[in-house]
Amino acid sequence: MSAVRHVLVLPDRDAAEEAAEALRDRFGVAEEPLLVRDALAGEDDAEDAQWLVVVEDPEERFDPAKLDEFAQEWDGWREEP
Repeated sequence: MSAVRHVLVLPDRDAAEEAAEALRDRFGVAEEPLLVRDALAGEDDAEDAQWLVVVEDPEERFDPAKLDEFAQEWDGWREEP
């Protein structure tokens, strides 16, 4: 069985940091989520970047629909695997 990885796409770094903090409180995420800057294709400006919050879910405890709703609170979404 392979581990599930959830990727939340958020509009900026502040939203990503807030969401990562809230993930621990709301979903009981034990391992620190990974934050990754995802520059938009063809854009050099640091402002034109999305941020990814990567959550490892080895036991498949997190409901994908709930994570999608959660990401929407920060104007983001959950990437489908």
